[in-house]
Amino acid sequence: MSWILEAQKPYYITTPIFYVNAVPHIGHLHSAVLADTFKRFQELKGRRAILSTGTDEHGLKIQQAAQQAGLKEIELCDKVSQHFKDLFDAANISYTTYIRTTEPRHAVAVRELWDQLWARGYIYKGQHEGWYSVSDEAYYPSTQVEEKTNEKTGEKYHIATETGKQVEWTTEENYKFKLSAFTDKLTEWLDQNPEAILPKGRHQEVQGWLKSGLADLSISRPKSRLTWGIPVPGDDSHVMYVWMDALTNYLTVTGYPWKDLSKDEKAVCGWPADAQIVGKDILRFHAVYWPAFLMAAELAPPKTIIAHAHWTQSKMKMSKSIGNVVDPFTAMKEFGTDTIRFYLMNDGGLADDADYSSEMVTARYRKLLAGQLGNLLSRSTSVALNPSSLIPSAPETDNIHADDMLLREKMQRLQSTVDEALSGYRTTQATQAIFDMLAEANAHFSFAEPWKLVKDPSKKDRLDVVLWHTLEAIRLSALMLQPIMPSKTSEILDQLDIRKDERSWEFAQLGRGWEIEREKRRVVIGGPPMFPPLNATK
Repeated sequence: MSWILEAQKPYYITTPIFYVNAVPHIGHLHSAVLADTFKRFQELKGRRAILSTGTDEHGLKIQQAAQQAGLKEIELCDKVSQHFKDLFDAANISYTTYIRTTEPRHAVAVRELWDQLWARGYIYKGQHEGWYSVSDEAYYPSTQVEEKTNEKTGEKYHIATETGKQVEWTTEENYKFKLSAFTDKLTEWLDQNPEAILPKGRHQEVQGWLKSGLADLSISRPKSRLTWGIPVPGDDSHVMYVWMDALTNYLTVTGYPWKDLSKDEKAVCGWPADAQIVGKDILRFHAVYWPAFLMAAELAPPKTIIAHAHWTQSKMKMSKSIGNVVDPFTAMKEFGTDTIRFYLMNDGGLADDADYSSEMVTARYRKLLAGQLGNLLSRSTSVALNPSSLIPSAPETDNIHADDMLLREKMQRLQSTVDEALSGYRTTQATQAIFDMLAEANAHFSFAEPWKLVKDPSKKDRLDVVLWHTLEAIRLSALMLQPIMPSKTSEILDQLDIRKDERSWEFAQLGRGWEIEREKRRVVIGGPPMFPPLNATK
């Protein structure tokens, strides 16, 4: 296997590439913000990181959608792919590559992978018949198909139980991949790597699929049925099956097939992916087909696949036909980009679906962002409490006031808690830990009543200690929230006069702030609210 030296390897994380048969919705943004958060977290810790996103542009759905719109396929792809790119730019997604499967470099990578699998005897031509879903671009065995009856017409039809999409019985000649040969290898891979798929329930779900064995997989369609795709090498009468094509994008981004790279260059290309973010509806393709393709080509599988849950609205699955799909552009315009990023990371589900509502976004903004973080910043930087604007000196650690102990303990534990959470791809655990500490900081501030201390010159030392702990709580929070809320946290750290070279993970520890040139450090006093009323954020 082609294993890469960890010491030289950058952190490589991917979003799924998004299908261009429809414009982006809030679930697409959720995937992208998850990947961006983890990528930024690694960079915060000093590691070079790669984030790839992009669009999946081949297949029967695109062909049909273009025909219905009266467009050429590439015209439709250009238009919708740009929508996704605009969304990720608006959402401050720090992608390093935006890949489109219609790019020439991708065709090179896909043909190379096909040739490798063909040369190793894992591809053959044969007759295929089975239940096929145009919507999913996938075949399903009879055990995963259910008969339904149209309540109005009485007409019988069939759906894939996994996705709910309609399927039709199809018979055709195509190329097949020997997926059945990888049941044991995939089982061994999952058994030996308990965090290969997260959350744990999804890992167990895939193990369950493998117990019943795997059938060989159709990886091409006759050109008579599908023209919009990459032709099979050596046989132009067939076009590659969309998932064989699409999944290879994760290799394309790294420069695969790496033929012209030196050993050292291969070591820093990024493969294997450290984390691949996907929605739970495409888990089978990423957790079964994809690692099998890689194993067949003697390439390492991804280290971790994170399959997140979906967003609902009013407990109903979002659907264009129902009209309850959340437009992410509208959401960011209404609440602000960082607010939506925070809401997705705080409330979005990994194991269970989460319900999206503007009311809940508003509640999170008012209670947490404005009510805890913004309010504490505003109160502690008021001209009444600190007219000099100078940042107080840190208190002597051998003489800590009893009233400060609980807050200090929470601040001391926070870095390890957030590190463990984000390293384990659990954003909600990280945000909850941060705001639990901020809640204590607010309580500590209120209990100390600094507005009374400032009136008594003999209490100046105590006032300074209270202000220092409050500002330190804000500094730590802003540092650790950087991967989730990059713009707002930058503004907060600017207000606290934290230098650019003091914003890395090593400084996210109690007492590591304002250590250089202390006499010049001044907090910005009496500025506008960091989290203004929502009607003023637009």
